[in-house]
Order: sequence, then structure tokens, then C-alpha cells
Amino acid sequence: MELEEAIRTRRTHKAYAPDPIDRETLEELFELARWAPNHHLTNPWRFRVLGPQAVQRLKATLEDPVAAAKLDRTPTLVVVSATQSGDPVADEEDILAAGSAAYVVLLAAHGRGLGGYWRTPPILRTPTGRAAVQVPEDERVLGLLHLGRPRQEPRVPERAPVQDVATYLD
Repeated sequence: MELEEAIRTRRTHKAYAPDPIDRETLEELFELARWAPNHHLTNPWRFRVLGPQAVQRLKATLEDPVAAAKLDRTPTLVVVSATQSGDPVADEEDILAAGSAAYVVLLAAHGRGLGGYWRTPPILRTPTGRAAVQVPEDERVLGLLHLGRPRQEPRVPERAPVQDVATYLD
């Protein structure tokens, strides 16, 4: 798949086949993510693939059954976080770099015929939720990637025209 086609055709999927993504494919996705741009080569991204027990620990922290059910949407869940040094400028740069790496994972998964969904569940911003997925205090959680074989073809969303989002300054 050509890069521009991959960018234009990647969609958010919310229904997946039950088979988890194999470790070899996940390793390929994470290897590509390592090439995301990052200031001073800090490599701030961290990926935690949640196995069944980790998912159960996370679900046990949730009081809302609807939120817990969302964790069952896909067979493969990956928590994405960014290391933090305490320097405000470096931390912001590292968050943006880790976000870029997360997008690389989604785009590379799409290129392999997989679907993805990036969520930011509130539970991952709590000490209890972070502990359930072993995210230390010196990392910032960016989200939860749902990955799997898609069962549906999502609609193509409307996008703002370039003129609405780009400004040329003299």
C-alpha cells in the first residue's frame, strides 16, 4: 500500500474478529514506531501489550460496566505512554513524539490489513488504572490502542478543507 493511500484510507474500527494480533506482527509495528521523530533521540514512547490478566485487572478498576465492556471490543490492547523527565519543554516534545509513534503503529497496522482504534479512557489517568497496567509515575499515558482484524468497513468521515486549517503568513 502506498503511503498517501494508507493515510487517506486508515479508519477507526470498533468491531474486530476475536483472534489477537501475533507477537511478531506487534514487534514489527513497534519497530516502525521507533522511527517516529523525537527531539534529542530520547525514544520516549512505551508500549504495553495487555494480556488477559492485565485486561482483567484494568476492568476490575472500573465501576462503569459500559466502560469495562469497551475493553472487550478488540483482542489486542496496547497502552501507549511517554517517559517524562520533569523538564516542561522536553516533556511536551516527548509527548508529541510518543503520539507520533502511536500513529505510526495505527498506520502500519492498517498497511497490514489490520484495524485500529485510539482511545483515551479516563481510568488510565487515575493511579488505580495506571497501576493495573504498570505505568510508573514518571510516564504520561497517551491512550489505549485497540488492534485487530476489522469486521466492518467504517464510513469515510468528512474532513475540513485545507483552507480551513492552513494559513500562509508573509
